[in-house]
Amino acid sequence: MQTGRVPNALPDGEPVPDSGALPRSATVGLGGRPFGLYLHVPFCASRCGYCDFNTYVGSELGGGGLQASYVDTATTELQLARTVLGAAAPPVDTVFVGGGTPTLLPAADLVRLLAVVRDQWGLAEGAEVTTEANPDSVDERYLATLRAGGFTRVSFGMQSAVSSVLRVLDRTHTAGRPQQAVREAYAAGFEQVSLDLIYGTPGESDDDWRCSLDTALEAGPTHVSAYALIVEPGTRLGAQVSRGVLPAPDDDVLADRYLLAQAALKGLGWYEVSNWGQPCRHNLGYWRGGDWWGIGPGAHSHVGGVRWWNVKHPAAYADRLGAGRSPGAGREVLTDEDRRVERVLLEVRLRDGLPLTVLLPDGLAASHRHVEDGLLEVGPHREGRAVLTLRGRLLADAVVRELVD
Repeated sequence: MQTGRVPNALPDGEPVPDSGALPRSATVGLGGRPFGLYLHVPFCASRCGYCDFNTYVGSELGGGGLQASYVDTATTELQLARTVLGAAAPPVDTVFVGGGTPTLLPAADLVRLLAVVRDQWGLAEGAEVTTEANPDSVDERYLATLRAGGFTRVSFGMQSAVSSVLRVLDRTHTAGRPQQAVREAYAAGFEQVSLDLIYGTPGESDDDWRCSLDTALEAGPTHVSAYALIVEPGTRLGAQVSRGVLPAPDDDVLADRYLLAQAALKGLGWYEVSNWGQPCRHNLGYWRGGDWWGIGPGAHSHVGGVRWWNVKHPAAYADRLGAGRSPGAGREVLTDEDRRVERVLLEVRLRDGLPLTVLLPDGLAASHRHVEDGLLEVGPHREGRAVLTLRGRLLADAVVRELVD
């Protein structure tokens, strides 16, 4: 489950008021939970064959003209969000700039966006401020500008250390570039550096995956994410698999690759099924049902049980904000049961586990069966929580389906 990303397909929902106003119930308790801002930068130099996120290359934007004005447009939404929340707006605990490739923008633009957040909202003491980056879209000077401007964390999309795997994924960086980028980030003053990996790419061998894990660890990141490749319909990779040009990932192979990841990364320590190391506090806010406002085309938000999402295309996004209207395309008000189900779906993925009190009788009975089957640990030492075992992590989706009942 990758977080901090904007899917290409948006759900339906009820209309969002032009003012962006939220139901009064949404702001009850605001500030008592972590509050984050997600800023979606939807631009990419080229489209990776496996990607189905809401991203655009210059040719899809009439030469990329909107990229130059993006910071001004996003600033307008930041100001709108601050107006909507009014006096209830809390200082921001975490900021996550994702994409796309945020670092296609000049470093000064990202720093300017963060300055707007600081001036309009205020940053909580010790706030975590992350940007994603392609390894070949930054250098030490760029990273130094970000660090001086208040960014505290950078996450590089490494994906693999093997050139043939990178070619299948349509990644543009060379195999050794992520390690160099990590060194540059530390030299620029970053103390938290993350690497993202993907396993199960067609043609990848067990040795290829071991090489990627070993290479990532040798770079010395504080955090590693490792996700199984998902072949999405409508992507270039999806078309290749459907035509038989490339084989689909095999579930048994993916399970073996996960075990290899756990063995290699156990020194970092897992805190979520696909994440090891010093936790990303922003993503923990998602998994723990916190509040966040998503800025940018297609970005999703959640405040006090109200979820909404913006229009997808950068031009439509800019047009709405330019007309003084919310860019929200739709929203839904979650019921208490909706929120309970989401707690089960998300919190059981965490090393801290899920409080048993969240489960209904059938789900509680299922938790007992999963303990007997070695998929969950539950007991006094777990303080009344259900925690996935290693085998349970391999079957997390099946476990969760039964716990939800």
